[in-house]
Amino acid sequence: IFFLVPFVFCTLALLRHNFFPSQVFVGDTYCYFAGMTFAVVGVLGHFSKTLLLFFIPQVINFVYSLPQLVGIVFCPRHRLPRFNTETKLLEGIPTNLNLVNLTLLITGPLSERTLCLVLLAFQVVCCGLAFALRYSTYAVLFYED
Repeated sequence: IFFLVPFVFCTLALLRHNFFPSQVFVGDTYCYFAGMTFAVVGVLGHFSKTLLLFFIPQVINFVYSLPQLVGIVFCPRHRLPRFNTETKLLEGIPTNLNLVNLTLLITGPLSERTLCLVLLAFQVVCCGLAFALRYSTYAVLFYED
């Protein structure tokens, strides 16, 4: 709890300023801070397997991006979606392999706000599935012998 309370309030403050239209850029600093916080809490709390379930979207993104990350497929410098100035919508680029572009390819062009909400909803659904799996009859997989 000593790790999570500052993290939650820092994240809420960042969300307030980073929600559409975003006023700050998160960058690597917050990502490293969040990753280390989750890793420390998962290890100290003895629930590293459960923590991995909460990162299902990140695991999907990693597996989907792997061909570009290891050089099987060309990896452009920036793998961001395309902004259509006429429609004011983001469009997915099939050659940019990441979860944001995959979402746009599945749903079609979306505004930045809608895309953010869709990705947040996907994260929430995955976390709900993680809780359901963790506390269901399959929970025996998460206990040490």
